Amino acid sequence: MNASKTILITGCSSGIGYQTAVTLKARGHHVIATARKLEDVAHLKQDGFSALQLDLADSASIKRAVNEAIELTNGKIDALFNNGAFGQPGAVEDLSRDVLRFQFETNLFGTHELTNLLIPIMRKQGHGRIIYNSSVLGLVAMTYRGAYNASKYALEGLVDTLRLELHGTNIQLSLIEPGPILSNFRKNAFQLYKKNIDPTHSFHHETYRAIETRLQTEGAAVPFTLPASAVAGKVVHALEAQRPKIRYYVTFPTYLFAFLKRILPVSWLDYLLKKA
Repeated sequence: MNASKTILITGCSSGIGYQTAVTLKARGHHVIATARKLEDVAHLKQDGFSALQLDLADSASIKRAVNEAIELTNGKIDALFNNGAFGQPGAVEDLSRDVLRFQFETNLFGTHELTNLLIPIMRKQGHGRIIYNSSVLGLVAMTYRGAYNASKYALEGLVDTLRLELHGTNIQLSLIEPGPILSNFRKNAFQLYKKNIDPTHSFHHETYRAIETRLQTEGAAVPFTLPASAVAGKVVHALEAQRPKIRYYVTFPTYLFAFLKRILPVSWLDYLLKKA
């Protein structure tokens, strides 16, 4: 095991964020676990974490959390795991500008702002690890997930650029690209679907019936679903390895579609993705 590191993690209320926080804490790292809701922050503190409130859609919240993290650590933050995100379901033509903007506020803009606040600290101390939880949907697009697809595609482009610009700084960047993982992701997505999508007046109203069923399915809704610990294991490597990978695939679908994207004509890949 490597020497203890201080890592700030976003989106720790449940799922991947929480499991990763537990895993890293058990390995002796100082985890600053953040969550959007104050009740989740309270639960994290009860579980023994240094916990802070952080809402990625709110600049003031991000700045406040960073200042508090700096106080907690005497200005030393070795790593950041940008995990906090959500998925807004719906056909692209049913997504309003405001709904799409809100998807990007958390999944891209907030993540970007938080990262930019921590980079100067990492430059000053001469090292850092920045780990991003992306998705297989940052590699390929699937239907009725357009807002989430777009946010993850944008994240991948931003991270690839930042990695080039940080070359030679000893700040190392990794992207983790999971497929289906057991979490509250679908539960939260269903709430957003009910809030922001009007299936009754949509051209896609019949398809939405099947989507509603999938979003309300308990447990694994598709084959090859893995527990959140599968992602946590990749974060451990990205944090502790002397030479972390640039990309970590998680779950069979990510490996499969990354391979197929390299070898298939676009029209063939589109056919498979529509069927998936």
